[in-house]
Amino acid sequence: MILEHALLQILPGRESEFEDAFARARHLIEASPGFRDLRLLPCVEDRSRYLLLVEWERLDDHVDGFRGGTSYPQWKALLHHFYEPFPEVDHYRTN
Repeated sequence: MILEHALLQILPGRESEFEDAFARARHLIEASPGFRDLRLLPCVEDRSRYLLLVEWERLDDHVDGFRGGTSYPQWKALLHHFYEPFPEVDHYRTN
């Protein structure tokens, strides 16, 4: 299994708007083949920072499947304008 890790820095003052948009976008990633679980965790020290953790069966399920799939443009349109800077995404093997 693969754990995707992304630290999301949201434009200050837009946190609630981001959370609403994320709630609307969540089903797009959850419907992707190979998706296992997702957690979006707000930072205690910095209200504008979130940790996104997504579990995938395989790396390709995220990189080629979700990012290369038909749902990604809608995900991008809903969420990417909130990030400053754009998040770095890393993947970790969990087994």
